[in-house]
Amino acid sequence: MSRSLRIHIAGRVQGVGFRYWMQDQARSLKIAGWVRNRRDGGVEAVISGEPEAVEALLSRCRRGPSTARVGEVRILGENEGNYAQFEIRPTGQM
Repeated sequence: MSRSLRIHIAGRVQGVGFRYWMQDQARSLKIAGWVRNRRDGGVEAVISGEPEAVEALLSRCRRGPSTARVGEVRILGENEGNYAQFEIRPTGQM
């Protein structure tokens, strides 16, 4: 059984390598989905995988890479979709 969440990460998370760090973390946990910057200064992602791995990635995102200052990780909801890998996508609005 897998779990898929859409999340928003706020704080100093752009211009600090957050998306690349998150891609590395997701791949190490065998998480599929995507991550992108948002025009509001945050980062948005869909993370999909085994429930324990999804929880582990959420926990890691609350800390972020050493260059980031994470203010909040919000779960926007359950997400549907079938993803083969974890990718970085172009900036999105919301």
